[in-house]
Amino acid sequence: MGLATFVGGIHPYEGKELSENQPMEVLMPKGELVFPLSQHIGAPAKALVKKGDQILAGQKIAEAGGFVSAVVISSVSGTVKGIEKRRMANGGMVDSIIVENDGQYKTVEGIGAERSLDSLSKEEILNIVKEAGIVGLGGAGFPTHVKLAPKNPEKIDYIIINGAECEPYLTSDYRRMIEEPEKVIGGLKAILKLFDGAKGVIGIEDNKPEAIKKMTELVKDEPKIEVCPLKTKYPQGGERTLIYAVTGRKINSSMLPADVGCIVDNVDTAAAIYMAVCKSTPLMTKTVTITGDAIANTKNYSVLLGTCYQELVDAAGGFKKDPEKIISGGPMMGQALFDLNIPVAKTSSSLTCLSKDDVAAMEPSACIRCGRCVSVCPSRIVPQKMYRAALKHDMDTFVKLNGMECCECGCCSYICPARKPLTQSFKEMRKAVAAARRKG
Repeated sequence: MGLATFVGGIHPYEGKELSENQPMEVLMPKGELVFPLSQHIGAPAKALVKKGDQILAGQKIAEAGGFVSAVVISSVSGTVKGIEKRRMANGGMVDSIIVENDGQYKTVEGIGAERSLDSLSKEEILNIVKEAGIVGLGGAGFPTHVKLAPKNPEKIDYIIINGAECEPYLTSDYRRMIEEPEKVIGGLKAILKLFDGAKGVIGIEDNKPEAIKKMTELVKDEPKIEVCPLKTKYPQGGERTLIYAVTGRKINSSMLPADVGCIVDNVDTAAAIYMAVCKSTPLMTKTVTITGDAIANTKNYSVLLGTCYQELVDAAGGFKKDPEKIISGGPMMGQALFDLNIPVAKTSSSLTCLSKDDVAAMEPSACIRCGRCVSVCPSRIVPQKMYRAALKHDMDTFVKLNGMECCECGCCSYICPARKPLTQSFKEMRKAVAAARRKG
């Protein structure tokens, strides 16, 4: 039987050898910390503190601003300097709580206390996850407590832990599976307690044989958990492609994974659930890869949320070459930065520092209708026709061509010999269509 996979996809340069053998290092911040109130999909959080307040590490400093929202936890003790707009990795200016770190890291009472999973009810587990401020740590940041409370929990039969880490250069999830696999499995067990009829599957690409071996050994006596080796191919870790690879089930843009009986969570998210449920520790840290040919020393850091990106670069020895491009995330789905004065947020995964910007150096040319974009598209749509609609800002045609099914993975842009900005145009069109639908 072959490796689990999907139709389409690409094989870009992986770049993982730069940092995959770098163990996680704890990095403590030096300057002020910035806690954006919008680090997740949904309504912004509402601040519970004001300028001059003294706070503790592990303290809730912002509450959920709606049903789909998430609390914000301080990762340090210190003084609130104020609430002001600060820039996020996506370029947006977001209301943020600014904290002056006192360097003492005094915690709220009870942090780190052992808790038995067997002693907790489903409602207690969900509330712990909510109060810990956990969101999807490998993607868009959907609040995890909402994801774990679908309308029909009895219909959920797969809990899939995403260990694919298909994005080039990123190795933080790999290090988590190698160094702290028990946390990942512990978090999966906590999720499984919420769904009586579900089994757990940990999907890992086959370019991570040590992680597959370690995880398989640890779950060999767990009847409800198995490891599923995946073919190494981008975007194997996309939610739709992962679900199809593991279960053969298909979802589209109008569906949720729960509609086909699945819940999908990232490796880091599972570890955060374990820490919250079993160790009474809310989400205060993030594992971030610092990599690329321009950085002096590639690293995998366990860093406190709110730490400035510049501090990560400095700790990694700065740049050995002047970078032409710095990306928050990986080169396929990350966001290019023009400033490193950006806080580490819940969805931060990597800083990829490249000495050459290959994309900017290539001039677009005429489409030759080669069809490569169609052959690699995991959503099985026609990027070439969608691009013509996008150029005309023809939303009706874009929708008729199933443009809203685009998962913005970047495969079409990567493979296009004409170097057309396909994915960028589709992102803009999807936003425009979504905005029009909200108005309508």
